[in-house]
Amino acid sequence: MIPYPPEIVLEDIPCPLGCNAGDKIVLIGHDRIHHLPGEYPVVKCLDCGLLRTNPRPTMKTIHYYYPDDYGPYLGTMVHPENRHPPPLQKWKKMVFPLFQWNTERLPPLPPGRLLEVGCASGGFLHRMARQGWIVKGVEPSEKAADAARALGYEVFTGPVEAMPEREFSFDLIVGWMVLEHLHDPIHSLQKLSRLVKPGGSLVVSVPNAGSLEFRVFKEKWYALQLPSHLFHFTPRTIAMVLEKGGWRVQRIFHQRVLSNMVSSMGYVLKEHGYPDRVVKPLFDYPDMAGITHYLVYPIAYAFSIFGQTGRMTVWARRKND
Repeated sequence: MIPYPPEIVLEDIPCPLGCNAGDKIVLIGHDRIHHLPGEYPVVKCLDCGLLRTNPRPTMKTIHYYYPDDYGPYLGTMVHPENRHPPPLQKWKKMVFPLFQWNTERLPPLPPGRLLEVGCASGGFLHRMARQGWIVKGVEPSEKAADAARALGYEVFTGPVEAMPEREFSFDLIVGWMVLEHLHDPIHSLQKLSRLVKPGGSLVVSVPNAGSLEFRVFKEKWYALQLPSHLFHFTPRTIAMVLEKGGWRVQRIFHQRVLSNMVSSMGYVLKEHGYPDRVVKPLFDYPDMAGITHYLVYPIAYAFSIFGQTGRMTVWARRKND
């Protein structure tokens, strides 16, 4: 048993979908990203099948597991030399139009008002602003939000539920690998449904706990990321949560990437005693894959056809539209 740090207060929560059938423990894991202490069960609701981390750190104490060097904060930084897309990036878009990872796949919409939930340091906001969108963000990390503000974008610091409801509304709301981090995703989704214009869209990406990767690697699955990931969705349960939150799923895209699988292999090899020089490139693969994404694309594409890659992007519309 890995002891909990004194900074952490735990809470035990029921299934947010209101089920009463009880839970069963699926696995017990720990923080493999930053190697911080604490051991956390993942339970499955016996009624609806939704997986959640329980017990879990409270909203006030979970920041312990989000240090300043947290990957998404660093990975979304826009450095001065990168504020304009390099020629290579433009060339790749022309030469490889079929190689779409579906990681940030958006509906075909003209530029309008966009809200990004969990905007981190503002990389996506910056890219969309360059395409003509009026962008705003929500980000719980003050340091990451400050980095996005330094680019000139308005960012609310705090949970989604506390964001003020102003007179404007949004044509598009996005959340890239965010919903699984929220303590109360249903209330957050209900809040977002009040912030979108009639006919507006919601696009979210989440890890796919219904994938082969999860079944094979279990507590060593790279996308598990305990305890910062509080919910672990399958295509069925993400649709149920969105429905409860006031949204109707339109499409689910299974992303054509195998990054989680490669990094999960790193965890397996590390536990078998392989040295860091062998496993570190596997851990770094999601951020450093580069051209190898193209080399494994045929395999990833085949996995995606059967819904077996470890990430999915979901398009939704408000139910009453």
